[in-house]
Amino acid sequence: MYLLVPLGRLLRPLNVLLMALTYVLGAGIARYLGTSTRSQTFWLGLAGVLLAQVAMGLLGGVFRGDTSSADDSEARRQETVREVALYTSISALAACAVIAYVLYTHGTLTPASLICLSASVLVILLYAVPPLRLSDRGFGELLLAIHIAYLGPAIGFLLQAGTFHLLLNTSILPLTLLLLATYLVLDLPSYAEDLKSKRVTLLIRLGWENALRLHHGLLLAAYALLGTSLLFGYSLALLAPAFLTLPFAALQWIFLRNISRGARPIWSLLTANAIAVFGLTTYFLTLSFWLR
Repeated sequence: MYLLVPLGRLLRPLNVLLMALTYVLGAGIARYLGTSTRSQTFWLGLAGVLLAQVAMGLLGGVFRGDTSSADDSEARRQETVREVALYTSISALAACAVIAYVLYTHGTLTPASLICLSASVLVILLYAVPPLRLSDRGFGELLLAIHIAYLGPAIGFLLQAGTFHLLLNTSILPLTLLLLATYLVLDLPSYAEDLKSKRVTLLIRLGWENALRLHHGLLLAAYALLGTSLLFGYSLALLAPAFLTLPFAALQWIFLRNISRGARPIWSLLTANAIAVFGLTTYFLTLSFWLR
C-alpha cells in the first residue's frame, strides 16, 4: 500500500484521463467522416495510448533528480518506488509494442499511423529519459500537450481512417494550445516551491509575467483556430459546442489578471477552472462528432 500512493502521483491520473478523452475524440472525428468504427481496433488503440501515457508519467519520476534524504528509510522507500516505476513503465511500453504488432498483423497500421506511434515513443523518450530529458529543462508541459492533445486523437483517428484529414487538424491544434495554457496555470500554485527547489518548469523558464502573456495568447489563438473551421466549409454547428467553454476561459483570464495585480489567489478554484476549459472543450467536441 505504501507504494501505491507515490506511484499514483507519478502516474498523474489526470493526464491518463485526458488521453482517453482525446483518443475517443479522434475516433469520433473518423466516424463523423463516414468511417465505420472497428471495435477491436478502437479498444486496442485505447489501451495502447493509455499505456503510453502511463509509461510517460512513470519514466518522468524514475529519472527525476536526486532523492537523497536525511532519513535512510525514506531514501530506501523512494528508491523502491523508482525501481517499481521503472519496471512498470518498461512493461507498459512492451505491451504497447505487442498491441502495435497485433494491429499490424490485422492490417490496421498505415504509414501515417506508424509515424504517429513512432512520434509518441519519441516524445516519451525526450520527455523523460536522459541525456535530453526535456521535462527538466522547462519543456515538459509542451511535450505533454503534444502527446495528449495532438498525438492521442491523431492515433485514434488514424487507426480508423488510415490517413490524415483537414478536419482532424482543425479540431486538435486548438486543443493542443488549450492544454498548454492549462499546464501553465497548473504550474502556478507550486511556482514559489519550484523556484526554491530549482525545478525548471515552463513557467519558471519563461518567468510568470511572460508565462501569463503566453497563456492569454494561447487561449485567443485556440478559439480563433476553432473559428477558422468556417473558412474550410465546415458547419458552425459542428464545432460550436466548443465555444460553450468561452465563459470559463474568460473567467480564467480574469483570475490571472487579478493575481498579477496582487489579488489573493484561490488556487483550487483556478486549477479546477483551468482543467474545465480544456476538459469540457474536448468533451463537447467529442459529443458533437459522435452524435452526428
